[in-house]
Amino acid sequence: MSTRFEGSYLGDAARLADEAVLECKICWHRYDPAVGDEVWQIPPGTPFAALPAHWRCPQCDGDREQFMVVDD
Repeated sequence: MSTRFEGSYLGDAARLADEAVLECKICWHRYDPAVGDEVWQIPPGTPFAALPAHWRCPQCDGDREQFMVVDD
């Protein structure tokens, strides 16, 4: 059995605010919903919870479960 890291949102994207910024724990890439993701062609205004299931970190290809909520 492998244990998956679930970020600070515990793998439950429904717990995230639409404007929550998340950061990859591997490469520190930030997903900011106000900006979207040019690599994956995600338009600005797309919350992390609404990203497609196949979305991965555009910088290091890490799983979405590797992202942690940024407390700025």
